[in-house]
Amino acid sequence: MLFADYAAFKSKITKMIRLNLPTFEIKLSGTKEHPRIFDILRRRYVALTPEEWVRQHFVHFLTGHKGYPAALMANEVGLMIGNKKLRADSVLYDRQLHPRMIIEYKAPSIEITQKVFDQIAAYNLLLHVDYLVMSNGFQHYCCRMDYENRRYEFLKEIPDYSDINSPNQ
Repeated sequence: MLFADYAAFKSKITKMIRLNLPTFEIKLSGTKEHPRIFDILRRRYVALTPEEWVRQHFVHFLTGHKGYPAALMANEVGLMIGNKKLRADSVLYDRQLHPRMIIEYKAPSIEITQKVFDQIAAYNLLLHVDYLVMSNGFQHYCCRMDYENRRYEFLKEIPDYSDINSPNQ
């Protein structure tokens, strides 16, 4: 069921939380009490939460501005650590379907702290990716893993897909 005054609602939502990310063509549905936003990776409408607002903006930023292929990205990737079920917010894969990047989103009101970094690092124990990215829509952090030297390096910006997909990376 679409909103009776879709344009007014869309305007209200987009003005409600302006993020430090480019805008995109937002597709909404649901009701005023239970709004939903279209997820291009899952190809369906999902509940519009503050974290989902950040996820959708960030995914569109990566695909529309950084050249990341949507076909190689997935949202809500299930993981198991012992008997504990976890979900990585987004994962980027290479063409051989090996994970290359984990992306963790937080609501705009949640600060990116060491706890968030610890969370994504735990996911990386399973996926062993080259890049870890965290965003709350205002702050974005990206680090490149250096497994050989047992360290990581924070990057100044989110790399373009062509940069992380080069043969020497």
